[in-house]
Amino acid sequence: MNDTDTAETSAGPAAAGEAPGRADMARILRMIPHRYPFLLVDEVRDIRKGVSAVGIKNVTANEPHFTGHFPGEPIMPGVLIVEALAQTAAVLVVDTLEMEGQDLLVYFMTLDKGRFRQRGVPGDRLELHTKILRGRGKIWKFWGEAKVDGKVAAEAEYSAMIVMPDHHSRQGG
Repeated sequence: MNDTDTAETSAGPAAAGEAPGRADMARILRMIPHRYPFLLVDEVRDIRKGVSAVGIKNVTANEPHFTGHFPGEPIMPGVLIVEALAQTAAVLVVDTLEMEGQDLLVYFMTLDKGRFRQRGVPGDRLELHTKILRGRGKIWKFWGEAKVDGKVAAEAEYSAMIVMPDHHSRQGG
């Protein structure tokens, strides 16, 4: 997807001249269900409703996956980089739909055109560039690029389903 492509969403494109939004950690926690150790975004900035956002993941040596991937040469697993892209996309959708604080669940549905081009290691700052390709109702499709120092580390096209939780079934009753 290039900069001239436009997203097709039910929310429509961001209003011209509207300042991009931002989500700090406290706001992210109100927007998506993920929690440590599986919350993989530290901040989301440049949120343009219905269009795009940029997540930030500061890769640190104390993350649990580094004990086994790989001892002596820690590398962030590519699938976790893609998950971080998906979490950034979830924040973008919740912001677009103005559904913060509604306990939405996000289910990964597809992953296509995935490419891993550069390693993510402790000390790196991943910039998670996410664009909406399509969004209608519950089903959303995205293009994402994770960058380290301006170079693409991973990229993928992916889709997710956004649903309201069924609190009764989640609590066993």
